[in-house]
Amino acid sequence: MQRQIITTSDGSHSLYVPELNEHYHSIHGAIQESRHVFIEAGLKHTLNNNHSALSVFEVGFGTGLNALLTYLESERSGVKIDYTSVEAFPLEEAIFHELNYPAEIGAGREAFEQLHASSWEVKTNISENFSLLKLKTSLLDVVLKDELYDLVYFDAFGPPVQPEMWTDEVFSKLCKAMKKGGVLVTYCAKGEVRRAMKRAGLSVEKIPGPPGKREMVRAVKD
Repeated sequence: MQRQIITTSDGSHSLYVPELNEHYHSIHGAIQESRHVFIEAGLKHTLNNNHSALSVFEVGFGTGLNALLTYLESERSGVKIDYTSVEAFPLEEAIFHELNYPAEIGAGREAFEQLHASSWEVKTNISENFSLLKLKTSLLDVVLKDELYDLVYFDAFGPPVQPEMWTDEVFSKLCKAMKKGGVLVTYCAKGEVRRAMKRAGLSVEKIPGPPGKREMVRAVKD
């Protein structure tokens, strides 16, 4: 898969895939979008429920931006985070070395390198508070344990590009893997996606989206 580094409106990088005509992040700002959707609406919302430790599952490791921001928040808050991510198409070293997230954020250069360089299929301690398990597979193929995750970052390519990732079956699989009260956040608020989540057993709400997107979704396993 060919990938090209582009600069988004907030100065941070994203990747563009010509064959899919799709970007990994919002062109209105990659860091801005990830912070809004996954950190503010997902991680911090979940931490408000007084967790001292969290188990996070990410659909699509991609550029490692969500993992980096989550690592930085775990270091800031002192909350222990056990982070698992699936990725069928890992980035080449030449690409992730060029990504400017640590420079734009002003922190995390060494951790960002560790996140990408850590072995696949092996749980790695990035710090005292943050562990990472990367699985080189797709969500469709991975086997997940029941009621394991407090928080799910659903960051697959959009429904027009990856329709197979936004189905009743996929959200049922994730719902089963979430703890009671677990939260799922995603940038996509399409009606068909919300209905699939509801059929899977999730309570769904639309909340304000990041710049360039009116709405996003936060869903909870009741």
